[in-house]
Amino acid sequence: MTSRERLIETINHRDPGQVVVDFGSTAITGININAMVKMRKGLGLEDRILTMDEPLQLLGRVDEDLRQATGADVMGISNGYTIFGYKNRDWKKWTLHNGLEMMVSEEFRTSNDDKGNTYIYAQGDTNYPPAGSMPKSGYYFDNTTRSDACADDDDLNAREDYKEDFKVLTDEQLRFIEDSVNRVWNETEYGMIYNGALCGIGDFALIPGPHVKQPKGIRDLPEFMMAHKLSPDYIHEIFEMQLEVGLKNAELLYQAAGDKIQIVYISGTDFGLQHGPFMSVDSFREFYKPYYTKISEWVHEHTGWKTFFHSCGSIVTFLQDFHECGADILNPVQISAEGMDPEMLKNKWGDKFVFWGGGINTQKTLPFGTPEECYDETMRNLKIFAPGGGYVFNTVHNIQGPTPMENMVAMLNAIRDYNKEVYGK
Repeated sequence: MTSRERLIETINHRDPGQVVVDFGSTAITGININAMVKMRKGLGLEDRILTMDEPLQLLGRVDEDLRQATGADVMGISNGYTIFGYKNRDWKKWTLHNGLEMMVSEEFRTSNDDKGNTYIYAQGDTNYPPAGSMPKSGYYFDNTTRSDACADDDDLNAREDYKEDFKVLTDEQLRFIEDSVNRVWNETEYGMIYNGALCGIGDFALIPGPHVKQPKGIRDLPEFMMAHKLSPDYIHEIFEMQLEVGLKNAELLYQAAGDKIQIVYISGTDFGLQHGPFMSVDSFREFYKPYYTKISEWVHEHTGWKTFFHSCGSIVTFLQDFHECGADILNPVQISAEGMDPEMLKNKWGDKFVFWGGGINTQKTLPFGTPEECYDETMRNLKIFAPGGGYVFNTVHNIQGPTPMENMVAMLNAIRDYNKEVYGK
């Protein structure tokens, strides 16, 4: 089978004939560009200046030679814009604080202070306060809060405050999507996922408004969570706006891509912490579940796509609700979080969800373990998750910048050896 055929098999819970692999198709299944340089070296690939096309987490673009060397089966389709609201085009050189030179969009604009901190700007416009900051020796940007509104303010107006946040895809973006989909469909055998979140209800990466020049309303994350109790109508109004735009964009996306793509990324909102849920089930059911249900119902009624939901942390409390609101695929499968035992997940939930991730712990084992530990953990998780389909190999979230070359190679060797052992390939 081709990569596309294997992807279709596994997301329909059928044995794909070998492990389906993803490296870099989305902003939460990628590789920090610092780690990518080392991965390429470990695989004996050409040493060249790489492209950084996701600025928040400094993710590198996966070139075709790396895709083939890692056995990746999936390509991501984007609308051409980054989380900071600028378009990836007209590439220029930029040097990170550690001396790593990379290619970035001409619209990627930064500044530095006397402490070595780096600042990035929404839509590349330096006339407004920076939308993100990276500390000296950091590996990614953190969003900055640029509004002082509070959860108990009397003059909150969600539709006014967030009118610049949620936008219907433009004709230019839709043409870019259509051209990208047709190129991958006609010129390659890869599967495809649309990697721009259609309806990221309450996503902490989006609430500060990194793509908005001058955000208004509640943007501070603790204040935003308190508003669920102090100003619930405000929160519902924001989510209703997101749903309205998400439904319209789903319709437009289907017109542009049809069923040539297999998966659509719905949401990247985190509901779990290391040791338990981020909120109560009652809060999830009141504020989140109704909107996710509606967008998932539209996708399932009008397309052949599978719905991709990302949530870090311990989310076992929410799995039944995730299933009921239409989640087909779960990512990143944070096996290190409390209650997220791989065997339990596969045995109890493997017929309901496709697990996309969970291959190896990127907080501890991959960056700090030995190559032997990385090999063993990867092999162990493959033997649990992969049998019978319903699994796409990826690490638990993005591969972090400090990850040693030898550990990434050991992980890839485990995938290779698993395929030889189980499928003779």
